[in-house]
Amino acid sequence: MSAAARRQFRPRLIPSIAALIALAILLGLGTWQVERLGWKTDLIKRVEAGLAADPVALPGRIDRPADWDYVRVQVTGRFLHDKEVYIGPRLYPRPDGRQEQGVHVLTPLVRDDGAGTVLIDRGWVPVDKRDPASRAPGQVEGGVTISAIARVPQDRAFMQPDNDPATRTFFWLDMQALAGIAGVERLAPLVLQADATANPGGLPIGGRTIVALKNDHLSYALTWYGLALTLIGVFIAASFRRREEP
Repeated sequence: MSAAARRQFRPRLIPSIAALIALAILLGLGTWQVERLGWKTDLIKRVEAGLAADPVALPGRIDRPADWDYVRVQVTGRFLHDKEVYIGPRLYPRPDGRQEQGVHVLTPLVRDDGAGTVLIDRGWVPVDKRDPASRAPGQVEGGVTISAIARVPQDRAFMQPDNDPATRTFFWLDMQALAGIAGVERLAPLVLQADATANPGGLPIGGRTIVALKNDHLSYALTWYGLALTLIGVFIAASFRRREEP
């Protein structure tokens, strides 16, 4: 008598354990991305609100710098132009579409309220205007009030070159080294990126804050959950095996 073949759900132990582990990992990654989605959405709302609000006075003491990230602030004081440093390279878009290379000028500002010294990113200058003598009108003397966007200094990124404090050339914000150049024990834990208010002589060019907060977490979550569903389908299909009956 010929045998009739039937398919039954008969999962094997080792593949089942491996599938459960993989499923737990995929679901965990998907859930983590959902949590990140909520965090990033709240962050974007906070940043947009901060950028849309009127400037507020920078407090003398900043215990939670992250709460001030992307907040518009004002501060009054006196520039230490002889202590300025340069961070770059930085590109500036010209009207003809060219991207001109240059650096940003960072200058310590001694606050009038006696609350210490804060670093001001005054904006972009071309490479041939790095020398302060070549843009003397922009080296404003006396008291100034700066409107700016507060930023938390970012840590050194992977593969970034070493800074060269001896020539005041920086690629990333080493706040301890910058404080040493400014001649103070420590700087405020924020860098203030000056707004687009024109400086005498036109340089530096402020208003160079870049806001790039991508929110791809929903697509990432759907990807991980989709892979979890695919794994379940593949496991079920592979667990149906033929069983011979007389």
